[in-house]
Amino acid sequence: MTEVSREDRLSETFAALANETRRAILARLTEGEANVNELAEPFDMTLPAISKHLKVLEHAGLIIRGQRAQYRPCALNASPLQEVAAWTEQYRPVWESRFDQMGDYLQQLQTTKEN
Repeated sequence: MTEVSREDRLSETFAALANETRRAILARLTEGEANVNELAEPFDMTLPAISKHLKVLEHAGLIIRGQRAQYRPCALNASPLQEVAAWTEQYRPVWESRFDQMGDYLQQLQTTKEN
């Protein structure tokens, strides 16, 4: 079996996080494991629709599904989120520099407008 590249893992993670329902499911799992019925409660969706969201999250490695008979609890796996955080952190200096430049530009506009 081939190892999935870091870029592919990041793409899968971002794709999974792009959906509001999946983000809400992850937020719920920060409180502890839950089964499909428990995760479906706050949503106006069918269980099969929730199961599809869970499969996307599981494929991205964001959740782990247990094997306890019929229960099959879901639990949060934060490792992919740590990869996303590390990836975005490498761009922080660029963003901060651009925000500083924009602040300087806006200050110049304000000064020009006042004169």
